[in-house]
Amino acid sequence: MSSNHRVVITGIGLVTPVGIGTEPSWNALLAGESGAGLITQFDTEKFRVKIAAEVKNWDPVGLGFIERKKLKEMDRFIEFALGAANLAIKDAGLELTPEERDRTGCFIGVGLGGLQTLEKAKQTVLEKGPGRLSPYSIPGIIANLAAGHITMVHGLRGPSMATTSACSSGAHAIGEAVEWIRRGRAPVMVVGGAEGTVTPVGIGGFEAMFALSKRNDDPKGASRPFDKDRDGFLCGEGSGVLILESLERATKRGARIYAEVTGYGATSDAYHLTAIAPGGEGAVRSMRMALEDASVSPSDVDYVNAHGTSTPIGDIAESQAIGTAFGSHATDKKLWVSSTKSMIGHLLGAAGAVESAICALAIHHGRVPPTINLRNQDPECKLDYVPNEARERPIKHAVNNSFGFGGTNCSLVFSRYEG
Repeated sequence: MSSNHRVVITGIGLVTPVGIGTEPSWNALLAGESGAGLITQFDTEKFRVKIAAEVKNWDPVGLGFIERKKLKEMDRFIEFALGAANLAIKDAGLELTPEERDRTGCFIGVGLGGLQTLEKAKQTVLEKGPGRLSPYSIPGIIANLAAGHITMVHGLRGPSMATTSACSSGAHAIGEAVEWIRRGRAPVMVVGGAEGTVTPVGIGGFEAMFALSKRNDDPKGASRPFDKDRDGFLCGEGSGVLILESLERATKRGARIYAEVTGYGATSDAYHLTAIAPGGEGAVRSMRMALEDASVSPSDVDYVNAHGTSTPIGDIAESQAIGTAFGSHATDKKLWVSSTKSMIGHLLGAAGAVESAICALAIHHGRVPPTINLRNQDPECKLDYVPNEARERPIKHAVNNSFGFGGTNCSLVFSRYEG
């Protein structure tokens, strides 16, 4: 590791298409449940794609996450972030001294920001004129207000920002926060990702790129990573927030430790707007960098939570990249790989954070969620993808991969804390 301070996860908060709360989400994932369905947030009559993985029964006021009078200030992605942060802080039993509050920060990765607010604001300008715009329009749109609201609610006065790197945003937020704690500049960081882009522009934009599955008649079977019949990803929404602490602080207060964050790798393909470099070359370097940072041998990794979006080209490139980075350990199927996007869809900027939480939970519980809908494995995808049913085994090290448009790659290594 690159510095003196080790970093551990002591709290997890999840708001996902399969559950509000960490335990409901985790149990649903282990059971192989899908959060997909027909879109309810807008009229899809003119859209080719009519399905997504939405957060169900979302009532942030009723759930006690947000005061009703505050709702007008925030977009849906901010609501999700506040909910997940509330759950994570409670889960960690986190209490901070005034001195610690001055140095405790919040990084929340967000890919697209407040699309819902932006679309409504544009409609207001067109129909009623700019004079009728809400003063909360801009604060609802800008990506950093997820972190901003969390810091205000919880009195966190350290660094606050959004990492925005497409579908790697949440993972980069975790990696960068780890570096702050490693260097001794923060005792605690509240980190994660949030996204709420099941909107006309969000769905329509990805639809125009032919990136989404069009299985409108079978939403729950639409996301099928590594399957020969996959036809694109399923858009998801939600948030995942982790509490990171220095090991010294966590052990001193007797905190429960889910896992240790031991490695962080970040690279760029420098290749193409949306396509992955041949053979996943940038992803290979990202994984190798993370493993080197963690001082972990590829053969010691038990589980990879794959980026695994269910796109025809992406799944093959990532499979090749994992095969290259892990060698015979992967190709001989000793390494378990699964894509939980098969159940919750692609949460874009929140994906890396939710999937990092899943890695930590897998280590903590010794269980690996499956890749559902994998009935006809693509012969070009040659690894063990834990098809359709969860498995059990002790997990010492897990890797999360997050890759995004523009060729951005992020890999994180999580390890069982053993003292």
